[in-house]
Amino acid sequence: MREQEPLELVCSAFDTPTSSFYDYLHRQRAVDTERLRLRSEVTRLSHASRGSAGSRTLTLMMRELGHSMGRYKVRSLMQEAALVSKQPGLHRYKPCTEERPDIPNILDRQFDVEMPDMVWCGDITYIWTGSSWSYLATVLDLYSRRIVGWALSSAPDAELIIKALDMAYEQRGKPQAMFFNIVVASYSSGLLKQ
Repeated sequence: MREQEPLELVCSAFDTPTSSFYDYLHRQRAVDTERLRLRSEVTRLSHASRGSAGSRTLTLMMRELGHSMGRYKVRSLMQEAALVSKQPGLHRYKPCTEERPDIPNILDRQFDVEMPDMVWCGDITYIWTGSSWSYLATVLDLYSRRIVGWALSSAPDAELIIKALDMAYEQRGKPQAMFFNIVVASYSSGLLKQ
């Protein structure tokens, strides 16, 4: 508005000293390089924690790096950088909607085995790999209690189990006369049906 009216008149209309206006203009021109450096460091640490670190955690991390600052300064730096702490969601398997009574329990908790490659068991677990969940399927020989096959995939499906079994079959020298049970915990019936 100072193009239309004198600056003193506009400032007096808003009950603001002209010195405050000039101070505001000066602050806009001056770039606080130290604050920019601290903001970029807070942003880097927040991204390293996958966005889960809040102001308290970031304060501790900044202090470990030798920066002497409090939680409220870190909070304002987070607000300037538009950083919001968010916790990663829990991992959940899809619930099994139907029971499979047609798959018999051949093993019946008989875990003591007399020969190698007679009974194989398996399991699937999930692992956070930095950007997404990955699924690890393992095959265990119950006689030696040794992992004989494994596979990693982005989906817990039948293909993952088949890859783990193929690796176990190859690792054990393609045993021909073998009797084995595949017990895949928590997903066996649904996956083997696919």
